[in-house]
Amino acid sequence: MRKQLAILGSTGSIGTQTLDVVAEHPDLFEVYTLTANNNVERLIEQAKRFNPDSVVIANEAHYPRLQEALKELPIKVYASDEAIAQIVEAAPIDIVVTAMVGYAGLKPTIRAIEAHKTIALANKETLVVAGDLIKQLALDNRAPIIPVDSEHSAIFQCLVGEWDNPIDKIILTASGGPFRELSAEEMKHVTKNDALKHPKWNMGHKITIDSATLMNKGFEMIEAKWLFDVAPKDIEIAVHPQSIVHSMVQFKDGTVKAQLGVQDMRMPIRYALSYPARLESPNSKLTLEQYAQLTFERPDMERFPLLRYAFDAVAEGGNMPCIMNAANEIAVAAFLNDAIDYPSIARIVAETMAHVEFIASPGYEEYVHTNQLARDYAARLIQ
Repeated sequence: MRKQLAILGSTGSIGTQTLDVVAEHPDLFEVYTLTANNNVERLIEQAKRFNPDSVVIANEAHYPRLQEALKELPIKVYASDEAIAQIVEAAPIDIVVTAMVGYAGLKPTIRAIEAHKTIALANKETLVVAGDLIKQLALDNRAPIIPVDSEHSAIFQCLVGEWDNPIDKIILTASGGPFRELSAEEMKHVTKNDALKHPKWNMGHKITIDSATLMNKGFEMIEAKWLFDVAPKDIEIAVHPQSIVHSMVQFKDGTVKAQLGVQDMRMPIRYALSYPARLESPNSKLTLEQYAQLTFERPDMERFPLLRYAFDAVAEGGNMPCIMNAANEIAVAAFLNDAIDYPSIARIVAETMAHVEFIASPGYEEYVHTNQLARDYAARLIQ
């Protein structure tokens, strides 16, 4: 029987590439539901091509357009954030691919876990914001979480067959982004267009900015803590400009295992959907003779302070990572809208982390409240 997929955020980079994998293997996967936030035209195209049971648009203003476009097809059409959270509970769904961007992925991920679905996790903010809550829910509901991010997929693959062997440390690799070689003074003057020119990966705008600031690597460090039960002090960041080694694990005996591959997100998506099997890929594969050398260096946390803030946030614990994430989402959106300059992203995050109330042991409602408080505070700093 084909696995039934719910793809949350189907119109974004990860969502569209997940559909590429579905198209490669129609004998193995079938789309049950597709969801999007605003991109109604692409959602319509995807629905007509893959003929899911249902589609959901978060922005209710687009509901009439979506309903009209699909009225001749046997596809159920819904709208609202709550509808996305409800649709993941549908009985036929086997795997929920969480490819939504940012905090918005938290609620539907919780509902999917409570419905005992397998989670193919591409929304790292879910674990950044509420990692303790998500991990406990996954254990209580026996809901597997399989990482989709290339770095966490690499770690997961390095650990297959090694579950009983103690980890010495995890080494998360980072391309370094477009500003790796710029001085602190030069980075004061970079533009939005500069920040969107990622040297290796083609991604959505928000994650591309996070990669330029190295905040994305901070998020990945927090995600790795929860996914693999490793203390942050045992997670090392290695800047690896070639982006061929996707991450590594060092074991207690000194052995280091690494996962290598081309820069193609369909590889970790394919593995997450088919685990433990490996499916044939029609795409280009790695040939090592293309690379004369593979280099690694430590990140500069003075030039990239957001990475340092991520380590600070997870060390403090509680709702601090939630505060950090909310402030970053507001600041990055403002930068993309030309409302602030590049250095202001880090300033807004730091000031918000310093001023929003800290809660040591938050529950779900406290996370919701914290997220709103932090967003409001960060927004006031922009005005």
